Amino acid sequence: MNDIFHIKTEEDFRLHCLETFRYQYEQVDIYRKFTDYLNIKPDEIHTLERIPFLPIEIFKNHILLDRSFTPGHYFQSSGTTQTLRSRHYIADFELYQESIYRSFSQFIGAPEDFIFLGLLPNYSENQHSSLIYMVDFLMKTSGKPENGYFLYNHTELLAVLETLKKQQKKVILFGVSFALIDFLEVVPGFSFPELTVIETGGMKGRKEEITKDELLSLLKNGFGTERIFSEYSMTELLSQAYSLEHNEYKTPAWMKILIRDPEDPLRFLPEGRTGAVNIIDLANRHSCSFIATQDLGKSTGDTFQILGRMDHSDIRGCSLLVT
Repeated sequence: MNDIFHIKTEEDFRLHCLETFRYQYEQVDIYRKFTDYLNIKPDEIHTLERIPFLPIEIFKNHILLDRSFTPGHYFQSSGTTQTLRSRHYIADFELYQESIYRSFSQFIGAPEDFIFLGLLPNYSENQHSSLIYMVDFLMKTSGKPENGYFLYNHTELLAVLETLKKQQKKVILFGVSFALIDFLEVVPGFSFPELTVIETGGMKGRKEEITKDELLSLLKNGFGTERIFSEYSMTELLSQAYSLEHNEYKTPAWMKILIRDPEDPLRFLPEGRTGAVNIIDLANRHSCSFIATQDLGKSTGDTFQILGRMDHSDIRGCSLLVT
């Protein structure tokens, strides 16, 4: 395949997308059937907007995998036993790892420079969590002995944070939203100005839903740091976008957000208009790189915002809060 991690221009990206589309049409049976159902001819596709975007729900009841590979390890979305959960089969873990490393280094810094702590209880209980795989990889890359996970042991986490604060270490705390709030309720008055918190979204019905801006303000005040960042990804993606301020996310060069009309999935909206989120993720080489999600958002320039979920969508662990 072409090297997606050296994309420099919009034209590079377009050409990679067209090559990936044709490759997946040939190699991924479900995507081929979906494209044929829409009566789309691959040779007639020359722009990103004409590429068919697969509804994300299809990951729930079909295997999306390059026919060159046999289904083996997969990531599975979080959810209750009553909901059908998505499965994303992984053919190339090295591709995922490079995507993790490069996007994190671009937006946050070199993983080797940080101690990583994880407050991700519901994800830790999912042995097929892509988020846990990502944090595990960052911890292994960091190689710091202080790295570790904390479930509901808030007192232990507080002690570790206080120690690392005194030692003036560079620390990143990954946390799901409800768990971060739970922690702050137990340890009011905590302050660690040099701490970086990366929230991954998700109340999971555990807390009253609040706006994203309210969440970020609460975390800034509770942890006593301005470094409250957000990560946007999902089981069906092998890339991550990051928000460092103003609830505005940026994507790495091999990932792009398009906003579609919720009433007409084949029509795209201009910048600044709110609609449903389509994602191109070229790291999904061996599954599907063109996905129509159930998230609502808008894009402006090289950033995008997530504004909630479409009506009648399942509640999922990586869904973000309505703003």
